[in-house]
Amino acid sequence: METQATTPDSPPAAPVGDWIHEALALYERPLLFYAARVCGDRERARDVVQETFLRLCNQRQEAVSERLREWLFTVCRNCATDVVRKEGRMKALTEEGERQRGSQPDVTTRDVEVADSAAQILDRMEALPANQREALRLKFQHGLSYKEIARVTETSIGTVSWLIHAGLGALRERMARQNVRGAEA
Repeated sequence: METQATTPDSPPAAPVGDWIHEALALYERPLLFYAARVCGDRERARDVVQETFLRLCNQRQEAVSERLREWLFTVCRNCATDVVRKEGRMKALTEEGERQRGSQPDVTTRDVEVADSAAQILDRMEALPANQREALRLKFQHGLSYKEIARVTETSIGTVSWLIHAGLGALRERMARQNVRGAEA
């Protein structure tokens, strides 16, 4: 593998492709999860993420390093959207697909409660409009800032703020209604 030039006073530089390996180690799982939600299928998500990293290999490090996470999620989103468009349909991950990810060993009662709460929230998220779901996932599941989400989704920061606010409000309302109905039963 080719290495970068060094000066007599500097330590040896890392091989040119190491930054791609680091990006793969940091972002492959979050991108797979995100792409699976957009595509509705784990296998298609793997193809999308593979295409995303292939495109990264064709980029100069200097061109993307300052906004790498945002760049990866944008390319991943565009590739996933293309896949969904080509197939002409979009479906949510099924519960079976969630189970195929594997279970965690030594699960505690607290882990089960947290997973159950998260599953309830994810179920209710499916009833939200797609743009609200996407903004909420990018913010809370992948940790992107409002600015990064705006760039990924090609909207304004104000729109992202509204989508997240409206999505959270709708989720709170649905959860409150569910708790009221559950208490009456």
